Amino acid sequence: MALNVTRPSRFKSYANHCIVDGTQVTVYTCPPNTIAYMSLVFITNPTASASDIQVRWYDYSNSNDDIYIIGGKNLASGEYIQLSSAFLVLEEGDTLRATADNTAGGNDPHIDIITTVEEVFLPNG
Repeated sequence: MALNVTRPSRFKSYANHCIVDGTQVTVYTCPPNTIAYMSLVFITNPTASASDIQVRWYDYSNSNDDIYIIGGKNLASGEYIQLSSAFLVLEEGDTLRATADNTAGGNDPHIDIITTVEEVFLPNG
C-alpha cells in the first residue's frame, strides 16, 4: 500500500531583464529548505536588434559548476525560446543565470526571461 504524504508547496513565476551587454543576471535562486521543480523557461527578444543569450544552471552543491542550458543562441527581433517539455530539479542555493550580448551593433541587448517553478518546502531538521 502506498503512503501519500503531501508537503506544502507553491507555484510561482520569476522574471528578469538582460539589458547590459555581457552582464550576468540571476533569474531565480532556490531558497533555503526548498526543492524547486522548474517547469518553464521562456526567453524573448522584444527589441529591434538581434542578441545572443546564454542560460546557465549554477549547481550550489557542486561549487563553481555552471551547466549550460543554452550555450549561445542568437535571437533576432521578436524571436523567443520556450523550454517546457521537461523540468529541472533545483536544490537550496542553486540558481538560474543568464547573460546577453548584443550582436547587432552598438545597442545594449534587451532580453526578457521568465521562469515558473513549484517550490516544495522541506521541514527543518
